[in-house]
Amino acid sequence: MEFDVKDIKLAPKGKLRIEWAARFMPVLALIRKRFQKEKPLKGIRISGCLHITTETANLAITLKDGGAQLRLCASNPLSTQDDVAASIVKDFGISCFSIKGENRNSYYKHIYQALAHKPNITIDDGADLVSTLHMEKQDLLKNIIGGTEETTTGVIRLKSMEKDKALRYPIIAVNDSQTKFLFDNRYGTGQSTLDGVLRATNFLFAGSTVVVCGYGWCGKGVASKAKGLGANVYVTEINPIKALEAKMDGFSVAKLTDICKKGDLFVTVTGCEDVITKKHFLAMKDGAIFCNSGHFDVEINKKELAQILKSKRTIRQSCEEYELKNGKKIYLLGEGRLINLSAAEGHPAMVMDMSFANQSLASEHLVKNAKELEKRVYKLPDEIDLEIAQLKLKSMGITIDKLTPEQERYISSWQFGT
Repeated sequence: MEFDVKDIKLAPKGKLRIEWAARFMPVLALIRKRFQKEKPLKGIRISGCLHITTETANLAITLKDGGAQLRLCASNPLSTQDDVAASIVKDFGISCFSIKGENRNSYYKHIYQALAHKPNITIDDGADLVSTLHMEKQDLLKNIIGGTEETTTGVIRLKSMEKDKALRYPIIAVNDSQTKFLFDNRYGTGQSTLDGVLRATNFLFAGSTVVVCGYGWCGKGVASKAKGLGANVYVTEINPIKALEAKMDGFSVAKLTDICKKGDLFVTVTGCEDVITKKHFLAMKDGAIFCNSGHFDVEINKKELAQILKSKRTIRQSCEEYELKNGKKIYLLGEGRLINLSAAEGHPAMVMDMSFANQSLASEHLVKNAKELEKRVYKLPDEIDLEIAQLKLKSMGITIDKLTPEQERYISSWQFGT
């Protein structure tokens, strides 16, 4: 079995952590149990470009138990948990090519290795795997029946490909499932982002001014959690509806250039490039901290930061001090990459339970319906979304009401009035 991990001897620690995460993923466990019996993915080759974490390990085990042959690589150079990668290989017999801190060349080498078994399905987080296939490995496209995409940034890229008629196979946008974005993006990103900031800085949120750039579902989560810890939260936006929503949710809304001088901590969660640039760095107060929780490290313009740099040093793990030519010192966390994974452990397993239930059932859906699907981006069927929500409620010991036959007739009829 081929693999490339930091140290295979780390496997025992990784296995324990994988088992711990599994305790908090009951929905995925139910799917895994069914997959073990039915083998809906038998003979299917899957290449997964995902954050190599304890939760991803449990997804991979579920897919393997469903009959799939897997190869995994990282979707971010700093998101790999090396002990987990080792355990995936040694304890579960799954090829994994992933090392935390890998450079760009190693990152793409690992993507090529993950594609080497000529996949039938791709599972992506950010669309690097899909774009590599379309631009560099087109000979492998003939083997593929479909793919899935985990995150907002990747869905945006894929919908752009669909619009340009460049997409060569159907993709299920798992991120568009309500049991994914309403929970993973909001509660997962909100909690894990602050966890990453705390581990990198030991920052006190109470009484501090926190600037959240972007008020999508991830931004809503970050803003809400920061407010819950007592921070004075400002939101910056380019969308007037989202800006209005942020204001009505109780947050201050301002232009980034106007709030730069006041912010103690800046968090970007936009999915766009050049959110924080030279003019913002120069305007920041001495001691300002900034980080990114969007998928790619393009939201903070590090090239422009280097242009105004006098000196630089790592002052804490995942925290770099930049002394600027104007004499101020400001602090970049996690190299501008996903702070929740570069400095912490990513989302809690309890929320990834639903996200990876979506991934598992989306893979099964592709196998069952491949012939009917066109070369475009799809949403996972609502009935599967509802099934996952129901399973999650059941695992939490929660029961809910049901419509009576009379109520069903009422809401489906147009004849009833006042």
